[in-house]
Amino acid sequence: MPQDLIARVKEVIPRTYNVKSVRLDIGGKPEFQAGQFLAVTLQDDPALKRYLSISSSPTEECYLEFTKKLTNSGFSRAFNALKAGDSVHIQYPFGKFVLGDPGAGIAFLSGGIGITPIRSIVKYAVDRNLGTDMVLVYANRSLRDIVFKEDFDAMQKAYPKLKVGHVLCEPAPGFKCIPGLINAQVVRNEVGDYARRKFYLCGPPEMVAAMEQILTRELNLPQENIITENFQGY
Repeated sequence: MPQDLIARVKEVIPRTYNVKSVRLDIGGKPEFQAGQFLAVTLQDDPALKRYLSISSSPTEECYLEFTKKLTNSGFSRAFNALKAGDSVHIQYPFGKFVLGDPGAGIAFLSGGIGITPIRSIVKYAVDRNLGTDMVLVYANRSLRDIVFKEDFDAMQKAYPKLKVGHVLCEPAPGFKCIPGLINAQVVRNEVGDYARRKFYLCGPPEMVAAMEQILTRELNLPQENIITENFQGY
């Protein structure tokens, strides 16, 4: 049963030039599964309500965090104005984009701000040392668009069974990445044993649809090996 409560903004964290995280104090330990999402209403205005992925992990017990890309929408402007001490109305948790068998090998294909639930899942697996073999292929326009880069760098160092491959439309000199877009050959190269893995796809709806076609039509993966989340947090 989802909780319905008023939470206090504990901290606002810039992630990139156009992405921010908001950490909430909910008056206790957050209870949710990594990868789930919440409903956020700002300024007590039903028109300023959005569903956003939870970017924190259940292992981060002192706050509940959600992360958003800044746009020109009314909600985004209100979100951008949030500061420590402000109150927001939330309902959580929702969603089934969660880790299944922790022993199974999994792969994540993500783009842009769609990384938020994946950050939650990976952080949980690393903190709990689940032993899950994980590969993340993360697409962005440029180096400065990579959200949670420092987090994933640190998690790779702490957890040898995590591999992260960055795909950039605009490669940066000196930064290891795959130029271009995610396609079937990129999946073959980055996820050599793709046929045995569960795939989690999260990003803009058109990207998720394209990734699903690559996996099913070009790589012949069964539909039951693919878990999707069309990211709503714009």
